[in-house]
Amino acid sequence: MSRMKYILAGLVLLLPLSVQSASIVEGFEYKRIVPAQQTQAPGGKIEVVELFWYGCPHCYRFEPSLQKWLKNKPDDVVFIRIPAQMNPGWVIHAQAFYTAEALGVSDKMHHKIFDAMHKNNRKLNTADEIAALFVENGIGRKKFDKAFNSFGVKTKMANARGMVQRYGAHSVPTIIVNGKYRSDATMAGGTHQDLVNVINFLINKERSK
Repeated sequence: MSRMKYILAGLVLLLPLSVQSASIVEGFEYKRIVPAQQTQAPGGKIEVVELFWYGCPHCYRFEPSLQKWLKNKPDDVVFIRIPAQMNPGWVIHAQAFYTAEALGVSDKMHHKIFDAMHKNNRKLNTADEIAALFVENGIGRKKFDKAFNSFGVKTKMANARGMVQRYGAHSVPTIIVNGKYRSDATMAGGTHQDLVNVINFLINKERSK
């Protein structure tokens, strides 16, 4: 293949990426957060936050796309989940999330909670119902109760409520990039892949600064 053909082949491969980037516009596919919020990521890292609720079917359906993205997440990106508490019924599920984190079982219990609610139709609307799920997965009831009712968990819940308000988010799942930009599947174009595309676009936008 001649040198010119190599160049043309490369341009063909890059064209979809260029078209994709050109179609992502501030105010449409994402919005700027004013003022920008402080991130938890260490210096030099780009923070991506997912705001979610365990009872949200859209959040549950977004999980496979999110997990696929996480497997290839760039080394300079830090990913954080924040459970939204936009309605009173969501609060106890945020408490479950931070309880799992306090017990060091986030990776396992995150998916167990989602599956229990969406595959097995378990509401998990009470402490006893949530405790039963944790016990089924090897966590002692006393250990669960201590973490569930701890000051540390309550503090993280309060901090999360404040962050969601400052982000200006009103629905889930919502993605926040580096405390500066907010998007969701509807805003991004309607599909989970559209939202992933916006995440990658905003990461590159921050990286280029």
